[in-house]
Amino acid sequence: MKDICCIGHITLDKIITPKDTVFMAGGTSFYMSYGMNRLPNDVSYQLVTKVGKESLDEVENMRKLGIDVECHQSNKSVFFENKYGDNTNNRTQRVLAKADPFTVDEMKGIDARVYHLGSLLADDFSPEVVEYLSTKGLISIDVQGYLREVRGENVFATDWKDKERILECTDIIKLNEHEMEVITNSKNPRTVAIKLAEMGVREVVITLGSYGSVIYAEGKFYEIPAYKPNVVVDATGCGDTYSAGYLYMRSLGAGYSDAGKFAAAMCTLKLEHSGPFDKNIEDIKNIIK
Repeated sequence: MKDICCIGHITLDKIITPKDTVFMAGGTSFYMSYGMNRLPNDVSYQLVTKVGKESLDEVENMRKLGIDVECHQSNKSVFFENKYGDNTNNRTQRVLAKADPFTVDEMKGIDARVYHLGSLLADDFSPEVVEYLSTKGLISIDVQGYLREVRGENVFATDWKDKERILECTDIIKLNEHEMEVITNSKNPRTVAIKLAEMGVREVVITLGSYGSVIYAEGKFYEIPAYKPNVVVDATGCGDTYSAGYLYMRSLGAGYSDAGKFAAAMCTLKLEHSGPFDKNIEDIKNIIK
């Protein structure tokens, strides 16, 4: 049995920043897997993904680095275009191709304590898939994909279809300040956290960009600082890097505050370059100091 299993599509990403345009792989599963792979091997990890043949090289690259990847076949891989302005919190997004959703049958052979669902688009994980996985382990969800509706090539913020049904099975949820407003119509992270807890979520993690993050669990709030990066290069994958750090530390038995600080430090290091987290545990500890 694995400690953590991340399930999600590996994407093809076109990232446009004021400095340049980069083509690379991406998606929650990509950033999470590389982040986990840079940490000490004290937590066992598996990635379950579903890609078109255009992404099979990327799957092989991950396996060569020692990442345990179970790969299912999709007609196409997801293809995102992310365009950032001078303010990295603002992003416009287009979807140039979509991958096939995950199915219950594909979930039957996997075994983990925590399933982290890296949703990228609203139909990646049906309620049936989430309900099935919740009978096998804890469910951790990054809400971003559930709030993205594709019309043509454009992505529109949408309220979460089947929200109540999925949240009933969800143990850990991660969302940012924009997503919390879409879900609850509130701009107050504390109000949002309490609302989500009332819907059945045990650990609510809300990231607030350069303002840090807030964790709500067992009726208590934990304020997590944001550590200042030396330079801000690329915010793509920061939220997924946070999830990697948080779930890694929680799997080791760390408390909410320590897990949040570790995750925030990983994000700071990730912000300083394009691509996935590439530092190590000592670098993370130095940031927290």
